[in-house]
Amino acid sequence: MDTAKTDRFVADAWDGDIVPQLIEYIRIPNKSPMFDAQWRENGYMADAVKLMAGWAKAQPIKGMSVEVVELEGRTPLIYIEIPGQGDDCVLLYGHLDKQPEMTGWADDLGPWKPVVKDDKLYGRGGADDGYALYGSLTAIRALQEQGLPHSRCVILIEACEESGSYDLPYYVDHLAERIGKPSLVVCLDSGCANYDQLWCTTSLRGLAGGNLKVSVLSEGVHSGDASGVVPSSFRILRQLLSRLEDEATGKILVDDLYVEIPEQRIAQAHRAAEVLGSEIWDKFPFLPGMTPMNPDLTELVLNRTWRPALSITGVDGMPPLSSAGNVLRPHTAVKLSLRLPPTLEPKKAGEVLKRVLEANPPNGCKVEVELEKASTGWNAPALAPWLEHAIDHASREFFGAPAMYMGEGGTIPFMGMLGEKFPGAQFMITGVLGPHSNAHGPNEFLHIPTGKRVTSAVAKVIAEHYQASEKGLTRGVAAQAGHAQFGDHGCC
Repeated sequence: MDTAKTDRFVADAWDGDIVPQLIEYIRIPNKSPMFDAQWRENGYMADAVKLMAGWAKAQPIKGMSVEVVELEGRTPLIYIEIPGQGDDCVLLYGHLDKQPEMTGWADDLGPWKPVVKDDKLYGRGGADDGYALYGSLTAIRALQEQGLPHSRCVILIEACEESGSYDLPYYVDHLAERIGKPSLVVCLDSGCANYDQLWCTTSLRGLAGGNLKVSVLSEGVHSGDASGVVPSSFRILRQLLSRLEDEATGKILVDDLYVEIPEQRIAQAHRAAEVLGSEIWDKFPFLPGMTPMNPDLTELVLNRTWRPALSITGVDGMPPLSSAGNVLRPHTAVKLSLRLPPTLEPKKAGEVLKRVLEANPPNGCKVEVELEKASTGWNAPALAPWLEHAIDHASREFFGAPAMYMGEGGTIPFMGMLGEKFPGAQFMITGVLGPHSNAHGPNEFLHIPTGKRVTSAVAKVIAEHYQASEKGLTRGVAAQAGHAQFGDHGCC
């Protein structure tokens, strides 16, 4: 590969074509089905699929086929297949559905208002994960422009990742024969701890969650008359949450929600802490005087990647401050989002959550836990030598610094599923969601220079994958190494 040519080709593609496409994509409010129950009727998902599939079909890639697959009653999926040399296969993954608007956007920004400023493209979904299709095809084009061989490539772009990817298993099964058995999976839906080097994700936390509701009355009553007699639903809810979480430290108190952290992941967390320093926590918009939960940087990395953590992401039963009267409310409800260690089974965790919170309701109140989410985490198989070399080589060539490895605190359900279906595959999980990019929140942005470099790095890794496959190095390595490192559970 001519690194300079790749660099120029990818930069020109981003500046002249990809950024304008992403601007149009950001304008579409194609929220994931969990956040838009009328997604089909509203037509925004169809608009996003049409935009991306139309662009893909127009790309001058040899032998490429682009298809929108729609199973009955499910969100659509873009399926792209590109023939290559040899018998091997690379699977590239992304998604096109988005998180909801969220409040707090700067006055000149908005979720559906694309703005380019200081090498950043602001708006919902550009970095999570609209760029994935554009980056994947551009990486393959960069190889073909130089006449470099590559294996057959399959690209899957799903439309319900932000809702837990519940449709994706049906599509993977439906397309199983056409997909084949990839030896390399490239996922462009993860993060980077800085914009200075290529970061690859070694693990992803799982997720269990749902709604906790505490009811004490059939209707609201005068607070002066009832307080001191009727237990407050809010106080009881606080009491129940204290069974689960230490309110002083945030530590989860239930032993069944922990796993033993592999020594290699502890060592990687320590190395990441050394490289990043305070960047681990000062990327977040802390208020003046705020401090992180632990002064030990390695512990912060492990907290974010291998330990359970609870967030309350919604509240019901409470009126806004402007209309809150002197009423003891009949119920209080909150939405629980419990991040799980990568190797903990999420349905089991949900059962633990329900059991802990519903047992022995205080004062005989009514406690209901309605479980919603059960997303599987993922722990990567041991990295094959050829892929470790390829990733580091790509990082040094296009970022000018060695590659780094760290777990991510978020969830990509697709990865656990692919780990089970393709136990012999290697995984390159990377992305552009770096410091302050604020995925899912206000002022979300895509760092354009990082998008370019990641695209070039993916091209480099796909090229080296073909070379490794010609030497017979890409088959079965992950399965053997994964069992050696993680026992009978392999990579999942």
